[in-house]
Amino acid sequence: MKKSIKTVIIIFIINFALVLQGQTINRYGTTTANFLEIGVGSSAGAMGEAYVAMANDVSSIYWNPAGLAGLKSSSALFVIQPWFVDINMLFTGGAFAMPGIGVIGFGITNLDYGEMDVTTLEYQDGTGEQFRATDMAATLTFSRNIVSWFSFGSSMKYIKSNIWHSSASAFAVDLGVLVNTKFFSFTGRDEDGMNIGMSISNYGTRMKYDGIDVYQPIDISEFEEGNYGDVAGQFRTSEWELPLIFRIGVTLKPISTKFTTLTLAADALHPNNNAESVNIGAELNNKIPGFGEISLRGGMKSGMDDLFVDEMNETNNIAFKFGGTAGAGVKIHLFGNRTITVDYAYRTMGVLGGVQAYTVGFTF
Repeated sequence: MKKSIKTVIIIFIINFALVLQGQTINRYGTTTANFLEIGVGSSAGAMGEAYVAMANDVSSIYWNPAGLAGLKSSSALFVIQPWFVDINMLFTGGAFAMPGIGVIGFGITNLDYGEMDVTTLEYQDGTGEQFRATDMAATLTFSRNIVSWFSFGSSMKYIKSNIWHSSASAFAVDLGVLVNTKFFSFTGRDEDGMNIGMSISNYGTRMKYDGIDVYQPIDISEFEEGNYGDVAGQFRTSEWELPLIFRIGVTLKPISTKFTTLTLAADALHPNNNAESVNIGAELNNKIPGFGEISLRGGMKSGMDDLFVDEMNETNNIAFKFGGTAGAGVKIHLFGNRTITVDYAYRTMGVLGGVQAYTVGFTF
């Protein structure tokens, strides 16, 4: 069984590499529900979003469903990410460990764009009304260890988007695997060997907006006098794909002692609506006996070309313009194996400035 699993992994990696190399067209602006591309959690954000092989908490629901299998206790996670121009993103998730069965997780992501003025062709300065736009994704995840060094996870996801009186919805599936190869262990222990993570996110149905906003009176012959100019009409909206993302990543632990662990991570991404990119990150974790843990994180997130330069290099399809990320976290151990985790992340976004993320987690 071990040999067959390794064969599947090798085939997956080879085909993934071929897809990366063969992609020559960037399909900018061809997907909807792009809030699904915004990373969840301060730990991942501070590490440049190089997290597919690092995922080991409730945020694994987003990054790699297989990462939930590593949870030994039930956990909850709350994330607040203020975005640009009064856009706010919230994530709430939980996971329940069931010994001998696996781990079941759930997560809800909500993006609120705030209130905006209603404008029309006749009233381009505003009609006096205001409208609101929101996006939401609800995810149900199952993950388990197949063998001690291999875990698998999958998610079912319901996605809904609202713009004033119109809405659209879709269903999607996420799949992920996490492998401990036992190679490149600097301590000689198997658990400190190189980890490989792979995930496919947002493989699902298309979204099509519908609602009373698409119904408008139409004059079918506006240059003819005497005809009826208020015929009921309906705009035909197009169907749009979801932002499908392939991720593959690795982690190494060059330092792993009783009190200090240094983890290095790197991810390669292949989205269906942008160029391929690479993210890198690092985490230095220090254990304090009788208290808990303190972590320092940093990273670089690529694929930022459109935010830093006016024009991409047409001869190079892979985007390697990096934006810096940084953050820190603290885990406090309580009685009865309970913990509280507080994390912070800051990420640069070129001409748009920077964004922050605040995360609070509980283990009970």
